[in-house]
Amino acid sequence: MTSPPEAVPTADDRAARKARRLALIQTRLDMPAAVRAAADAALAGHLAGLLARTDPPSLGFCWPYRAEFDARAVVSEWLAADQRRWAALPVVGATGTAMRWRRWDPGVEMPLDRYGIPFPGEGPDLYPALLLIPCNGFDARGYRIGYGAGHFDRTLAAMQPRPIAVGVAYELARLADTQPQAHDLPMDWLVTEAGAWPREGP
Repeated sequence: MTSPPEAVPTADDRAARKARRLALIQTRLDMPAAVRAAADAALAGHLAGLLARTDPPSLGFCWPYRAEFDARAVVSEWLAADQRRWAALPVVGATGTAMRWRRWDPGVEMPLDRYGIPFPGEGPDLYPALLLIPCNGFDARGYRIGYGAGHFDRTLAAMQPRPIAVGVAYELARLADTQPQAHDLPMDWLVTEAGAWPREGP
């Protein structure tokens, strides 16, 4: 007996997902300054604690974009605590392709990519042991809503061994169900201003 064909998202499905993504981003952009400052301080503490717990030798993170949490201070302190550690930023290619990672050090000059995001312009491709992945939305199972280009799902699928995936978001991005698609990959850990915890489920 053959399996039924995998469902293909309709135009209405895609429009609904886009509308939900944009609404989540706008809610983050509209956070009052005092609320954001308090959330940032709490999130930074929980993230530093998780890095101490997992103790990766290297990590990849993303330059803050559209009012995402800015992890640079946490990463800089993590780097300063052990000279053997290194951090990397992504080099984003075409839509639907895996990202590459290049070394980042505080203060290094970087060009801008097509989204206006700084990235290391030179250096070999690296393979961080842990990735800090921003989430526009997330659920307790570890599934996230990104920007719709599929970069992180393809990156996680391509990296062997797979790095520890840590979803980073504000609590306002929490959803009961992100309604993941077949190709979506869950995070291993989630961190918000409320704490850090492993995803639910297998």
